[in-house]
Amino acid sequence: MPEVKVPELAESITEGTIAEWLKQVGDSVDKGEAIVELETDKVNVEVVSEEAGVLQELLANEGDTVEVGQAIAVVGEGSGNATSEAPAKEDSSKGDAKSSEPNEAQAKSSESNNNQSEDKSQDNGQRVNATPSARKYAREKGIDLSEVAAASNDVVRKEHVDQSQKQTNTQQSQPAAKEESKPAASQKPTKPVIREKMSRRKKTAAKKLLEVSNNTAMLTTFNEVDMTNVMDLRKRKKEQFIKDHDGTKLGFMSFFTKAAVAALKKYPEVNAEIDGDDMITKQYYDIGVAVSTDDGLLVPFVRDCDKKNFAEIEDEIGNLAKKARDKKLGLDDMVNGSFTITNGGIFGSMMSTPIINGSQAAILGMHSIITRPIAIDADTIENRPMMYIALSYDHRIIDGKEAVGFLKTIKDLIENPEDLLLES
Repeated sequence: MPEVKVPELAESITEGTIAEWLKQVGDSVDKGEAIVELETDKVNVEVVSEEAGVLQELLANEGDTVEVGQAIAVVGEGSGNATSEAPAKEDSSKGDAKSSEPNEAQAKSSESNNNQSEDKSQDNGQRVNATPSARKYAREKGIDLSEVAAASNDVVRKEHVDQSQKQTNTQQSQPAAKEESKPAASQKPTKPVIREKMSRRKKTAAKKLLEVSNNTAMLTTFNEVDMTNVMDLRKRKKEQFIKDHDGTKLGFMSFFTKAAVAALKKYPEVNAEIDGDDMITKQYYDIGVAVSTDDGLLVPFVRDCDKKNFAEIEDEIGNLAKKARDKKLGLDDMVNGSFTITNGGIFGSMMSTPIINGSQAAILGMHSIITRPIAIDADTIENRPMMYIALSYDHRIIDGKEAVGFLKTIKDLIENPEDLLLES
């Protein structure tokens, strides 16, 4: 029968997790129809059947990790609602019931033999005069009855065993008396908690973020941007922009994306990465835009931002954000970017030190726009809409001079948007 196998996913992805079976055993399946949703390190992928028929067998359960090329289901001939294997299992369980009684007797006999063997080993070859309850209690606690008998000088009873254990515990705890007040690491919490497995994506993100922290010389430099001119421009051109571009709104992200492209051209080291002993400087400008979803942070890439105008960038960002929230991002949307922008300001963040995305050399962090008093000159102070911006960068590739210059270029272009239009 035809097998459904995990397809090739991407160059860097070799396995995934069964997120949800979209079809169950006995369901009809059309050729090319999705039967399972696979969660990978980057996105969710639907695996389709190459044959039409009935889903005969599932070879993996939800939550299982499966590798590329692994068979995960079997599709056979027939029409829908085929019978499953449940009745066969039910019959076999009835047959097993007939032999359960002798098995139980054998188990009891084996347990009795084990208990006798334990008694002999605990008594060191000598039969200790002890009550049955004392023997059972000693077995459970792992206590040698011969040692208890030497202290009791009589029939060993349960209380003798208990007393012997307390003495042993006291002796063992004396060297660690100072540590006694510290709670054990494995001690169960006394307050309510929820323990659940991390999703594959969260585990992958945690692993990669830790790798970035451990394997790069990451530093962060800061600056602040006066957003007055950009906000005035957006206000003046808002309605006309929407009319000219079929409802597309002019947001801040297109300004920062175009500013980033101009700065990357001026400081090409920021558009590079390390590969072994080589430094690869990218000649393209695929800008990642961090998108927050219920499943965590995703970073799809807007391709060829140097060739797109403001409206095209805004459209692409909106489309990618919707696909991310709807779990429709493809692997092609998530790989081979050159630089990333993250906007913590939409959540109210005033300042942060973003972590570099993957093997890239830097990441730009945007933050909340906050009206603050700013000194215009020696005699004038005005309230201005200000934003802190941050550039986290890999100091192995980028020197401090280039990092500061890159961020200063972003600042100058945002504060003078007409220059940004000329750069585009």
